Amino acid sequence: MPAASADSTAPVSVVTALYLGTKVLHTEAERSGIIKDMLRGDVSRKGYVLLQRNLLAAYQALEAGLESHRDTPALAALAQYRLDRASAIQADLNVLCDGDFSAVPMLPAGEAYAKRIADAAKGDGELLIAHAYTRYLGDLSGGQILKRLLAKKPGLAPEELSFYDFPAYADLAALKSDYRSALDEAGKLAKNPQAIIDEGSVAFQLNTDLSWAVQGAIEAEQVAS
Repeated sequence: MPAASADSTAPVSVVTALYLGTKVLHTEAERSGIIKDMLRGDVSRKGYVLLQRNLLAAYQALEAGLESHRDTPALAALAQYRLDRASAIQADLNVLCDGDFSAVPMLPAGEAYAKRIADAAKGDGELLIAHAYTRYLGDLSGGQILKRLLAKKPGLAPEELSFYDFPAYADLAALKSDYRSALDEAGKLAKNPQAIIDEGSVAFQLNTDLSWAVQGAIEAEQVAS
């Protein structure tokens, strides 16, 4: 898809373009490391905790970035959604780790992911659209499947899975539809839609890298013990 300037024709749907542009990478992410274990219902409690600890920094960067662009035309509609996943992860981690998750390490892959999102927030911040698509639409889609799987194994309790709940929204299907529309509206106002599509590929690769890193860290700990 060619890049578009502010005066040229923007893509009809940035969500569709992101979906098509990241389809292969999305499949690779689902087959990677800890994510593959989660999807087949075979993840350990420790593995899940390590993943969420490392995703926390990514969500903090994303939500801080969106908040900083509340008055940026292309991002204003997205910034109005206070999905607030970072505080939900923190709440879950506090329960999972008996009130203190400070000993759970940040991995280099997690730090790289958070830094990339922080960098995306610089300037006009339009690259955040790709990260909002990757994270939030994922949470509203596959995330709901993961919630059910995690409740079975490793048997996480509801208070350990609040990350997958959106208490401010009674209808998750409607929220997903509305958020998709907000992403598309943001894409129509973006100066360089192609850069957003390219950033979507980066986002999925960073997710895949983190997934393998978490699995590797857990396996290394098991060998050491």
